[in-house]
Amino acid sequence: MPGAAGSSSAGSGALFALAATLIWGVQFPVAKASFAWVDAFHGTVFRYAWPTLILLGVLLWREGRGALRMDRRVGRAGLLGVIGMCCSPSLVFGGLTFTRPEVVAVIVATQPATTALAGWLVHGRRPGRFTLGCVAFAFLGAITVITRWSPALAPAGMELVGVLMIFCGSLCWVAYTLGSPTFVGWSSLRFTTVTVAAGAIGNFMLVAFLSASGVIDAPSAGQWWSAMPHLVFLSFFGILASMLCWNIGTARIGALNAMLFANLIPVVTFAIGFAQGYRPLPAEVVGAAMVIGALVANNFHLRRLR
Repeated sequence: MPGAAGSSSAGSGALFALAATLIWGVQFPVAKASFAWVDAFHGTVFRYAWPTLILLGVLLWREGRGALRMDRRVGRAGLLGVIGMCCSPSLVFGGLTFTRPEVVAVIVATQPATTALAGWLVHGRRPGRFTLGCVAFAFLGAITVITRWSPALAPAGMELVGVLMIFCGSLCWVAYTLGSPTFVGWSSLRFTTVTVAAGAIGNFMLVAFLSASGVIDAPSAGQWWSAMPHLVFLSFFGILASMLCWNIGTARIGALNAMLFANLIPVVTFAIGFAQGYRPLPAEVVGAAMVIGALVANNFHLRRLR
């Protein structure tokens, strides 16, 4: 029966999208815990090393050596990969070193709103008034979580630097997202592999530079071993499994439906923080609810316009 098959596909797609969201919500507290042994930059190198090797193997198996042929588009994809897979994670997880996982989750959750504004700036596609109102409300919610509307609790010093790093890292991911649709004719596997590989090379070069400059020190074998459970989760689940689940889910239920699940990322992160003993202030809960509410409202608004 076609109806039953369509319903089954949609149901499994929703489960895949939900799985990706749960992983992304968990990864920020896990990454924060790993910083007790391995800094964010060495950790990012590890996170991207294994997925890169696996993706390269799968790409060669599925599409052959021609998929890695160098041309102008490969160069552009490599640049996008450095922006999205090196600059973005290095800034986001580097910023997480100085602030709370809840702050990262809320800033990352505003990426759909930032993408709408960036699309207006880059492509001249002005969002509707309702969408602009939702964007403003979402950003107000993010500011509420970050500052907690108290001068004494507002980020300052290195915590403020961390927040700015996270915001810049979020912008890098938006740039990567806007550039992705321009690679018409490439399979999603080829685009993902080329950009992840470029990001991995960029991360390695960044760590080499920071180490030579004395900014960071190489972790000892014991530190690597202590952080290994966290790093394995961040690598194989936070990158490989989550990307696979998200792509499958999006293909089956559509990007608009999948984004509804992505709005749960702050909820998951706040829930883990609560389970670990962190008690958010009322302003943080209100701010997170503002962000989620604004993005969900805009999602339903866009759905109605289709």
